[in-house]
Amino acid sequence: MLEKKIRLEYAHRILFTRDVFAPANTTIRDLLLLDHPNKVPRVLIFADDQVMTANPGLRMEIRNYARAHAEVLDLAGEVVVLPGGEPCKNDFSLVQHCWQAINEAMLDRHSYVFVIGGGAALDLVCFAASTAHRGIRHVRFPTTTLSQGDGGVGVKNGVNFFGKKNWVGSFAVPFAVVNDFAFLESLPERGRRNGIIEAIKVALIRDKAFFEEMEDMADALAHLNQSALERVVQRSAELHVEHIATGGDPFELGSARPLDFGHWAAHKLEQITHFQVTHGEAVAIGMAVDLIYSVKKGILDAATAQRVLTLIERIGFDTYHSDLLAAGKSGEPVILEGLEEFREHLGGELTVTLVPKIGEKLEVHEMDRQLILAAMDELAERRKLVMV
Repeated sequence: MLEKKIRLEYAHRILFTRDVFAPANTTIRDLLLLDHPNKVPRVLIFADDQVMTANPGLRMEIRNYARAHAEVLDLAGEVVVLPGGEPCKNDFSLVQHCWQAINEAMLDRHSYVFVIGGGAALDLVCFAASTAHRGIRHVRFPTTTLSQGDGGVGVKNGVNFFGKKNWVGSFAVPFAVVNDFAFLESLPERGRRNGIIEAIKVALIRDKAFFEEMEDMADALAHLNQSALERVVQRSAELHVEHIATGGDPFELGSARPLDFGHWAAHKLEQITHFQVTHGEAVAIGMAVDLIYSVKKGILDAATAQRVLTLIERIGFDTYHSDLLAAGKSGEPVILEGLEEFREHLGGELTVTLVPKIGEKLEVHEMDRQLILAAMDELAERRKLVMV
């Protein structure tokens, strides 16, 4: 047997700015000069239609930026506008549309794909970019609190297939992620709130001080104060990237996914509600299930669980959804089917991340199905009390 080690090193760049397409802002210019000091690369830009609608001047801003920095950026045609939101990941023809646009723009492996949008649009376009010509450099411009603080700063791309979330996809480190905080100001309330839950999640598994800071900011976050949101999004992004870069398994070759705390039930809830429940809302409920389950299993003390649930609810998230108890294809509650789908997506043994203390994580390889259902019952009772 011949065996040789292949060692690769990636630079995972996350930048924070405001009004990135203002000609005086050199963030993009400086990025391109890192890679092509003596060549003007072609750049094709894709954008989420919801972002374009919320920012009607964006198309002209992009043109003006390209003209102002023509010595480092060759804009390969008009912005390609795609549907945004989770439904775009259910339509594989949109992947083919991206490939066609990349082909018609005559991009090569020294070109760039820029994508401006929420997490779903980033997943879609970056999957297309990472598979065209076996990989074209892509730069992400996340535009939601959820994508700027979590999904958009990662290395995963994918679309839904066979009715399963992210069944088709790739791992590809973006050339850069540019978080422009100005985009957050044009979001509807639901979109501004969504990313806060992923910040709570990553604080629970990695940073107790950050969790306590969010408790102190709870009123400001509940009112979606811009400076509070920016602080939470930036720290969330830092913690997510720190885990990806230093956790030892950026491409998920093992069985553990600590950044998916609360996600096994969340993914199922998104699926069965046809994504009417947003990712952030679903993760809030999934975290609630795992917190109460952990109390019943003796992993977490009840006072800490109540403390976390109080913060989640105070910021404006629900912690229960009855659809998770509907009968699934097997006849058992659909939430239980989510466990096997979660294991199947990664492969290997079931690995679920739980929180024994704020700022710490614990990997378990089995879940007591009756205690999961008991946790759901307790959350249902809690919801009745909150509504009263």
